[in-house]
Amino acid sequence: MKKTIKRDNNGRFAKHNSEFSFVNLSTYTSPEILEVQGKDWIKYGIDNNYFQFLIDRYNGSPTNNACVNGISQQIFGKGINATDASMKPEQYAQMITLLKPEMVQKICYDLKLMGQAAIQVIYSKGRKKIAQCEHFPIETLRAEKADEDGNIDGYYYFNDWANIKPNDKPLRIPAYGTSKENIEIYYIKPYRAGFYYYSPVDYQGGLQYAELEEEISNYHLNNIMNGLAPSMLINFNNGTPNQEQRELIEQRIAQKFSGSSNAGKFILAFNDNKESQAEITPVQLSDAHQQYQFLSEESTKKILVAHRVVSPMLLGIKDSTGLGNNADEIKTASLLMDNTVIRPFQELLIKCFDQLLAYNNISLNLYFITLQPLEFTEIDPTIQDKEDIEEETGVEMEKFSLKMIDGKRAYKTKEEAIKVAEEQGCGGYHEHEVNGEVWFMPCKNHEMLKSPCWDGYIKKGTKKNAKGETVNNCVKMTTELSEEDVEVVLGSLATSGTKMEDKWVFVDELDESSEYSNEDWANYLIKEKKSTLNKIREIIGLKQATETNVGSKNDGSAYSDIDSKNGLYKIRYKYARGMAKSGQSRPFCEKMMSLSSQGLVWRIEDIDLASYPRKGSPKVNAGFRHRPDIEYNIFELKGGIYCQHKWVRVLYRLESNTEISENLNNYKKVRTIPQSYLRNPRGSKKAAIATDKQKGRGAYPK
Repeated sequence: MKKTIKRDNNGRFAKHNSEFSFVNLSTYTSPEILEVQGKDWIKYGIDNNYFQFLIDRYNGSPTNNACVNGISQQIFGKGINATDASMKPEQYAQMITLLKPEMVQKICYDLKLMGQAAIQVIYSKGRKKIAQCEHFPIETLRAEKADEDGNIDGYYYFNDWANIKPNDKPLRIPAYGTSKENIEIYYIKPYRAGFYYYSPVDYQGGLQYAELEEEISNYHLNNIMNGLAPSMLINFNNGTPNQEQRELIEQRIAQKFSGSSNAGKFILAFNDNKESQAEITPVQLSDAHQQYQFLSEESTKKILVAHRVVSPMLLGIKDSTGLGNNADEIKTASLLMDNTVIRPFQELLIKCFDQLLAYNNISLNLYFITLQPLEFTEIDPTIQDKEDIEEETGVEMEKFSLKMIDGKRAYKTKEEAIKVAEEQGCGGYHEHEVNGEVWFMPCKNHEMLKSPCWDGYIKKGTKKNAKGETVNNCVKMTTELSEEDVEVVLGSLATSGTKMEDKWVFVDELDESSEYSNEDWANYLIKEKKSTLNKIREIIGLKQATETNVGSKNDGSAYSDIDSKNGLYKIRYKYARGMAKSGQSRPFCEKMMSLSSQGLVWRIEDIDLASYPRKGSPKVNAGFRHRPDIEYNIFELKGGIYCQHKWVRVLYRLESNTEISENLNNYKKVRTIPQSYLRNPRGSKKAAIATDKQKGRGAYPK
């Protein structure tokens, strides 16, 4: 207070007090985390509504809104995947059921906007495993007071904490791993120094600028809505009316000068005369438009700094940095932001997801499929393995390198494929379609290409072709087996192998086990065409199949016990290499590989008959039999001790009555394949394992 001395109208000195007040504009403070006496939960913010404050800053600030949306979308990318999905198909299937994309996307959004996120974990009966995971709105939760050991054992749920009443009782939900209840809360929050119950957002320092940007926009909006009308001072110099008269005059003036179209502010003064009228001295803000422009630009910059946005262009915000015309700078900025901003969020979430999945005995190498353009990614196949490249690019190597199909190189033109086929000795070419694009591959068919060597050839190590690529060294057999030798080596397999006629279309093949039966496998990949004509064909086909149950036909029409009972699919076996080992094979394996390369397959009955031939029939691979009276299971032991080969199951569908199921694409990705047979042949579990990998390596017991 400052005292001033002036003379009054009578010339006497009078003391007048001039009052000065200092108004502190509201300043930003970090959220207060308070323990309230008599309450079991911890308040977040003075009014226990700090999450709503964050939501308001998100809704009010356009820059903050763009940053939160853009970064949360980049964290989620295109969802979660696993580099070992094909090796662990069942675990992968469970993972995508628990971590549904819509749930993970909400978790990413909450983690960025609110600084933390929550998952509702629902257990199965008896808590044997986690049955379901759901997103839980973080703004509805408050942490329980920690126990003596500093553990937070629960969280309290209430739909509106700002308006909670003394008699309201929030619902307590136990924290993950602290109870035996069927529902728990898994709370996700990064470490922040000085914070225990809650974590501040990573853009905490930019919130005051988000609020400033919001107030600037509100100012301009109100100015426009007021019609840019200035404030007015209206003086009445004919005396001071009573209170009732003053209110009436004020209402009349307000009705005349206010409204949505010509809104403005005015000051109403009543004076005894003109000499004593009120005087207003305006405080002019020089260069107001420039100052508001500066504040607006400064707010935007500081918000981007708080979110660690390397370049606004990455979030769709155009600025004057010049990055719009420099692709290299955009690429550098994109890589920098992905590694310094996005990856830490993703790694935190993956660590939490791993902990949840471990409860169900699921162990996968998870990663987020990136939104990063493929040309922006930096990979080096010489120092990075397949999994590293897949995590970096978010693209499976099979899709990233489209010229590699089933481990074999594909070419853009058939001339390239034919040239390679001639170098390898198989001749010809065949087409292979990937994602609607046709590629050309060497050899007459895919089966011949995938075989180590083709008809009449054996593999002797590897060699370099004209392009310097490593290929199998397939040389023509120097000595051909006589008919008598073939009979001794192959027995009935020499004549029981068949080629499937054109009406039977190849679908898939297996060389590993799973829990599913042949029927499950076939029904998952094949869909029946429903029509009256097909039903008639089905009945006729079934009748013909049962009539040809014995013996084998060269067109593949012979029936097998593991074929479809309604004639829609057939399952056959082919002989294949089980291990990548060079060197000359036994005559039995060489001849069987030669027959397989020609497209010959066998029924399980044919293999059984070869293993346990009828009286008087030749025994297969007789040279391996130590004694004639010892049974030798071809299905289980193949070529004999230390054999590198195996039987591969092949699925065919009846083209006229079936079509490929929509499940095929997912199947190719996760390789969900059957384990058990509808009919369980002797040695079936070992049939899919190379003898050299079995216990004892196939040797007879002493």
